[in-house]
Amino acid sequence: MVHPLMPEFEEGEREALTVDRLFHAGLGRMTLGLSPAALSLATFDWAVHLSSHPGKQFALMDEAMRNTLRYNAYVFSRLTGTCPEPCTKPWSGDDRFSAEQWHRFPYDVLEQGFLLTQQWWHSATTGIRGVSQHHEDVVNFMGRQVLDFYSPSNFLPTNPEVLDETLSQGGANLVQGFANLLEDSERTISGRAPVGAEQWKVGENLAVTPGKVVYRNRIMELIQYEPTTKTVYPEPILICPAWIMKYYILDLRPGKSLIEYLVGKGHTVFVISWKNPGREDRDLGMDTYRRDGVMDALDAVSTIVPERQIHAVGYCLGGTLLMLAAATMARDGDDRLATMTLLAAQADFTEPGELDLFIDESQVTFLEDMMWEEGYLDGAKMAGAFQLLRSKDLIYSRLIHDYLMGQRSPVIDLMAWNADTTRLPYRMHSEYLRDLFLNNDFVEDRYDVGGQPIHIGDIQVPTFAVGTEKDHIAPWRSVYKINRFLPRADVTFALTQGGHNAGIVTPPGHPRRIYRSLARRVGDPYVPSHVFLEKATEQQGSWWPEWEQWLRERSGNRVAPPGVGQSEGSYQPLTDAPGTYVLQQ
Repeated sequence: MVHPLMPEFEEGEREALTVDRLFHAGLGRMTLGLSPAALSLATFDWAVHLSSHPGKQFALMDEAMRNTLRYNAYVFSRLTGTCPEPCTKPWSGDDRFSAEQWHRFPYDVLEQGFLLTQQWWHSATTGIRGVSQHHEDVVNFMGRQVLDFYSPSNFLPTNPEVLDETLSQGGANLVQGFANLLEDSERTISGRAPVGAEQWKVGENLAVTPGKVVYRNRIMELIQYEPTTKTVYPEPILICPAWIMKYYILDLRPGKSLIEYLVGKGHTVFVISWKNPGREDRDLGMDTYRRDGVMDALDAVSTIVPERQIHAVGYCLGGTLLMLAAATMARDGDDRLATMTLLAAQADFTEPGELDLFIDESQVTFLEDMMWEEGYLDGAKMAGAFQLLRSKDLIYSRLIHDYLMGQRSPVIDLMAWNADTTRLPYRMHSEYLRDLFLNNDFVEDRYDVGGQPIHIGDIQVPTFAVGTEKDHIAPWRSVYKINRFLPRADVTFALTQGGHNAGIVTPPGHPRRIYRSLARRVGDPYVPSHVFLEKATEQQGSWWPEWEQWLRERSGNRVAPPGVGQSEGSYQPLTDAPGTYVLQQ
């Protein structure tokens, strides 16, 4: 039987295609899933256009000459004992050379040489007319990876901080660093969790809010949490997390759990816990996740808490899925949703941020071939791509800290959760990348459900959307576009500090947190994102209380809590939270 995503070919063509896919799958293991063809196309586009722009070439040569003269003058001044102004400064957010030791000769000379080279490469890869924006970004990214690898901060002889530590410890830091390297390598090869993650255990000190699994199917478990208040708001909350993460990011630990916070405020909370798919789940598609995930969960919640509308919450890709479900429900006249909350979730993918570096036709085809062999995309490959996006922070800083300094940072709860990776089914991930990322079918009214397209503008339920300032997965300006796509719904948008995860998991009392929020009513004119920054109210603290108040204002008078599951029927409690699917590796 031919796989649904494998086109109909003659037998000889199918055999050739199978060979090609096996070759790409093997190649992908060595390239962290990056397509050599995609990188080559980007490089060729850049090189050909640069070769036909003599003016740009002259400008680059002029910049290189001027940088060389400035650098030589700086070196000569340092050799003669004077203290001139540095030639340049690191870009914002780059703190590799912030320590006082980097101001000493000759390390300041190494730093200045690296920074000037970095800036010249940026000039060489940007502003070349005719190069596609995507290819420009890819070539710039590849250059940054090479330069970041050769940064003087990464090597013992050229890093004064490491040298000082080595002298003070008599080399003990290097011995300990080598031991750390061996231990990490052994854990990676054996598939074990990082050092320190063993102190965090799901069901013991992570994901411990009391509840029951009240429903289970082939892709998800539905957890209902036990009430902790004498009365509750009548409308239950259903949370749909992304299946590229385990749900307990929202139930991290006591005091840092959004679910615990909502239960404590008198809300009846349900959450979807997705199964970690294996080879046998390769044919699960986006519509399966909508139908057997969101819709089955809504059916269960509507049965356990009957005659009540539901506050639906979607996080990341779970928020995108929730919007697909809500648009389908609006088309079909299903009015069970009271509100919709979107946490770092995108509907439009024309500006997906740095992830766009890995998404084009060549790259998606390469990923499909990798997934075709195994039936899924492994979480380790996704983690590798995310680490490349922030290599100086997530790769090289760890190399210096753990292997050159010989130190270990404590593993916090969020780090342990991040190491608990998941997989993505072949068919679903292919459909997600092609239909949403590449084609942007949803917001352009081409996304088909049940034989006819759905329209995001049909959604009319009040919506609360949250973006995070440092999100490299769902950039906040992309998330903000929900204001354009829901003209018939009241939309409140909140922008909080932090990244994709830390900005969402921001409980009250978190120090130094600031967020902005702005409400738009139906009929109000659209406010562009840059104007939002000027008009939005800036507030200290967590965005959780404002959102919880927003939910209360759209809920009825408090009533006695419903039962957890049913005493008989399809939704009888099966096991205690956090359930079984979340434990799958």
